[in-house]
This record gives sequence, C-alpha cells and structure tokens, in this order.
Amino acid sequence: MKFKKISSILLTAAMAVSLVSCGSAGQKNSAEFSPALSTDTSCSIRVVGSYSNFESLESEFERFYEYYPNVSMNYVYLDDYNNTITSALMSDEAPDIYVTASWMLDDEKMTPVFEKAEVLSDQKLNINLDCIRKGAQWKTESGDTIMLPVFTRSFGMLVNMDLFEKNSLSIPGNYEELVKTCEKLKELGYETPIMGANGTTVAGMYYSFSFPLFCNDVMKNKDSVNALNALEGSAGELMRPALERLKTFVDQGYLNPEKCSEEIEDDYNAVIMRFFEGDVPMMLGSGDMVSGTLKRESKSEAFLSNPFKYKFFVVPSGDEGGYFLNSVNLFFSVNKNSKNLDMTNEFIRFITREEELGNMAAIKRLITPTNDFSLDEVYSSLEGFPQERAFSYRETGLNDAVGKEFRAAAYKVANGMITVEEAVNSYGKLWD
Repeated sequence: MKFKKISSILLTAAMAVSLVSCGSAGQKNSAEFSPALSTDTSCSIRVVGSYSNFESLESEFERFYEYYPNVSMNYVYLDDYNNTITSALMSDEAPDIYVTASWMLDDEKMTPVFEKAEVLSDQKLNINLDCIRKGAQWKTESGDTIMLPVFTRSFGMLVNMDLFEKNSLSIPGNYEELVKTCEKLKELGYETPIMGANGTTVAGMYYSFSFPLFCNDVMKNKDSVNALNALEGSAGELMRPALERLKTFVDQGYLNPEKCSEEIEDDYNAVIMRFFEGDVPMMLGSGDMVSGTLKRESKSEAFLSNPFKYKFFVVPSGDEGGYFLNSVNLFFSVNKNSKNLDMTNEFIRFITREEELGNMAAIKRLITPTNDFSLDEVYSSLEGFPQERAFSYRETGLNDAVGKEFRAAAYKVANGMITVEEAVNSYGKLWD
C-alpha cells in the first residue's frame, strides 16, 4: 500500500466567496460558523482519497484553522485506492475521513467500507444536510446519510458567450430554439455549430445531447425500468424518441461526427483545446471537461491571443428545454471509529455549508452539491434551474448496463452504422 502525504498549504489564488451558510429548504443564513468545541483543542485528523492533488480540500483546512488553530489536518493520497481503502480502514492508522463513490454501494467488496461509516444524518451531530441539492443526496435503504456529496458534475455544453454576443444571438432554451440558433450560425459561416468527442464515453457528445432526454422518458415510464435493466430486447423502444432526435440533428448538419473525429482526439484535453480555438459556438461534454478549462487557458495560444467568456449550459434537447442530470463524483464518509471523532464531525459540520462546499467546487471547477451556483460564473446558468427537469441517474433506477447500451446506440446511429429501427431492435446487444 503506497501513501503519499500532502501537507496542508495556503492557496494563494484569491477566491471570491459569498459569506453564506446553509439553511433549510435552500434558505440562506448569513451567520458565521460557530465552533461547538473548545477552540484550544489539539489533535490530528487525516483524510484519505484517490486524488493525487487536492488543493480545494487543503483550502478548507486553512479556513478551518481560523477556528481551530491547534488542529492538524492532512490529506493522504492512497495508491490503488479502490483496492486498498478497505485494508486502510482496518489498519492501526485508519483515516478519520475517507472518499467514497456511488458505485461502491453496489459492490459487495466495499461492504466493510460502509460498515465503518458514521451516520451523518444523526440529528445530534447537527450537520445541516438541508443545503445539499436534492438530486445530489444519497441515502441508504433505511434513510440514513453516510456519504456527504463534495463534488458533482452534469452533462451539457460550453458556450462561447462572446461569439453569441458578437452575432446578437440568445442562448437557446428549448429544442426548437436550438435548431433556429444552429441554422443562424450556419448562415453566419459556422460550418458545425456544435462539436464534441465522437465516442461512447459519458464525456462524449451523445451522452450530453441525448441521454438526459432518454432519462426523462424513463422517469415518465418507470414501469419500464426493470425490463431496461434486464436488457430485454422489447425495452429498446424507449430509446426511440431520443435517438430519432439525435439522428435528425445530425442529418440537418448541426452536428458532424466525422469532423469531430478529425479535429478532436479525446473527450477531455482535446475537446477543451479545440473549444479554445474560439470558432466553436457550442462544445458538448461533461462537467469533468469543464473542470479542466481553467488550467488549460494558459496552454492555448489561441485563447491567450483572443480570450473569450464561456459558460456551461444544459443542452436544450427537449421540447420544454434541457434536463439537468445530477451526478456525484466524490463523497466524504466519516470513520465512526475515529480516535478524534468529535473534531472530525466538527470539520464535516464546517464544510457542510453552501459557502464551503461552493468554495471547494469553485477551486476544482466542478459543480457544487448545493443550490447556490453563484461562486463560479461558468455554472451560473444553473441558478434557478426548474426542479421538474432536474434529476439524478439514481432516481431513474437504471443500472450502468443501460447507459452503455444507449451510448452505443447513439454512437452507431449518429455515425450511420445502423438505423434507429435497428438500434431499437438490437437493444441488449449494442455494447461491444
């Protein structure tokens, strides 16, 4: 087992943060954090995770020290995390806080990880979980919260705001407006109004464009979930509306898979660098793609020469608008056997506020798990997003196999390898 200790450092980057803490039902409370323990307490707390570099967490260490200056907090990178976290929790140097993920809940090998997890929703801990966005909340079958969402992501598109402003264009709010906007952009000389990675990954353009649309249809037809999860061929019919919309969009020339393959080699670095060329109005991708933009601004000669403002938007692929698909990519769990459990819980109580979770997300440029999107202008379009069009993948009830089948279907249909009819009839056999 390999450990890499990363000591806490004070970030020099100035962050604009609002002095806001969580309140129930999304109500904001301007009160400062109030320590519940003696501020003279001296102890050490260790957090372990799979990030080799966790600046945003270390920023929170520094902010916590303002209240508890004698507490020592350290983050430890655990090599081969998924295979070593269980033994780490059983060791004499077990962590006080550790990273968890949603997939672990369905993996029997991870059962010991959650047996060690404290119930954070225990009212006597006074951890205000009400500030966590509904779609980001994960609970056990008994209704307990043992995982605190720290970073979330969604799927959508980066929009070149300067390009839209220069051409007097408004951001499209539904599918009809999206088509009209793309048509206008083509008239203005933008050969391909929308681009992205032409692949079958969750960061590829088809997941962002059409998968949330498919999930919305599933939400309206929950009786189909069991058949979809069992990969029954007849269940493929539910893919038809989303695939037909995608096929039409490609046929109209608004999305060109061949051109995307030629100019974009991968779904992360290449997507970002191509977008920074400045001539792509809308670039499809995931929140993970967005998280990589800040560090790559200085690596793009085109962007340095002609910087522009950009924002993240949900793709308006539905008749009423887009669908905000919540996805949590990192949780914290607390070791209930921590030798310094009171102070560990105090730190969790400290960060479980809109201000702190927002600060962490802004540094990482991921989406905050709260409803306050004001800390990062890139995600400001999500402020006030209609709740009826926001849901999590977990709420759909679908398993990972369904997502793979849909991504394979969308890729093959968009690239002309099979027809929509063939995709629907081949459900359960599409993922290679």
